Amino acid sequence: MSGVAFEDGTSLPADIVIANADAPQVHAVLTEDAGQRSSRVDRMQYSFGLFVMCFGTDRAWPDVAHHTIVLGERWKALLDEIFDGAKVPADPSFYLHRPAATDPSLQPPGHDGFYVLAPVPNLRAPIDWARAAPLLRDRVVAQLEARVLPGLSRHIVTERIMTPADFEADYLSRHGAGFSVAPTLRQSAWLRFHNCAALPGLYLVGAGTHPGAGVPGVLTSAKLVENLLFAETVQ
Repeated sequence: MSGVAFEDGTSLPADIVIANADAPQVHAVLTEDAGQRSSRVDRMQYSFGLFVMCFGTDRAWPDVAHHTIVLGERWKALLDEIFDGAKVPADPSFYLHRPAATDPSLQPPGHDGFYVLAPVPNLRAPIDWARAAPLLRDRVVAQLEARVLPGLSRHIVTERIMTPADFEADYLSRHGAGFSVAPTLRQSAWLRFHNCAALPGLYLVGAGTHPGAGVPGVLTSAKLVENLLFAETVQ
């Protein structure tokens, strides 16, 4: 590893580079030619995508907890739509986050802030997210208004939405997957992406790397890199 090259043509010399970008994307771009990318990286299974809606309101719902799970009426049909479907869920299930329940100073007095995290198909599904995002947004708001946040639609003053298309564009997440390669039996723990022997000095951390996705797995991947760097430094 000799360093990092930037889009503007400048470079930063470095003996060690820690990449927290999507591991499949790093391998595809840096370590494999085009034919190998298609045969290895693209044949892997990828996690579902995420629809994220962050929004602020001009009133508060003090009785709503920090963490809330809102479940739709269906189970199997929803899972089929998330993993094998070609359209956004008709009645999505999602997670609702209200941080002011724990720390009221995060919001101005009398206001509130939330984000919604809903599982959706990744970009392997032929969904036009420019059209689908507003539709799913309205479905989420309708469910929240009916079940958790009465009167919500009249009180949203700011919002931001992210879809799998944004995950691909902003984070280079392959297929817009929310959690990199899927944690299937053959893609878990040791079978996930590793540091590349062909590029000494490059270390990978994140959801797509060993030992796996999720917050504990991501933190463990960083701890493993720390241990490797320490071991190499003291040699």
